[in-house]
Amino acid sequence: MDLITAAMLAVAFGVAFWSFDTFVYPAVAAVFVGFPPAGELALGVWLVPAIVGGLIVRRPGAALFTELVAANIELILGNGWGAGVLLSGLLQGLGVELVLALFRWKRFGLAIAVLGGMLSAALEITCYEWWAYVPGYSVAWRLVYLGCGIVSGGLIAGVGGWALVRALARTGALNAFPVGQEMRESRRSR
Repeated sequence: MDLITAAMLAVAFGVAFWSFDTFVYPAVAAVFVGFPPAGELALGVWLVPAIVGGLIVRRPGAALFTELVAANIELILGNGWGAGVLLSGLLQGLGVELVLALFRWKRFGLAIAVLGGMLSAALEITCYEWWAYVPGYSVAWRLVYLGCGIVSGGLIAGVGGWALVRALARTGALNAFPVGQEMRESRRSR
C-alpha cells in the first residue's frame, strides 16, 4: 500500500509539474526578469513531492521514490529542462531523505518538513543548478540564488507540503497511514 500510495502521489505531482512548467513558470520567470536570482523563489514547487511522500509514507526511501517518479512523469509529459529533471529529482528527494534519516524516520512535524525542504533546495542548487543553469553568475548572485531557493524550499515545500498532508489527513483520505491515525487521535482528545 505504501508503494502504491507514493506512486499515485508522484504521478499527480508529475502532472502538476507539467502544468506548472507550461502555464505558470513562464509568468514567474517574466516577473523576475530584472533580477533573475530571485526567480529561485519558485523552486519549492518542485520539492513538494518529496516532503509529502516522506510525511505520509514514513519509510526510508519514500521521499526519494516519490520525487523521482514525479520527475519521470514530468519528463515524459515534456518540459523545458529535459532529462536534467531526473538529476534534480534525485537531489531533491535525497535532501528530504537525509533530514528524515537524521531523525531516524521518527519525527514528521512542521520543523522536519521545513528542514527537509531547505536541505533539498540547497542540494539541488549547489550540486546541480549552479553548474547547469547559472554558471555565469557572480558569487554574490549565486548566494542570493541559493538564499531564495532555501527560503522557497522551507516555505513552499516545507510549510506547504506539511499543510497539504494535514489537509489530506483531515479529509480521512490518509486514515490507513500514521498521519491519519494521529489526526483522528487529536480530534478525540479535544
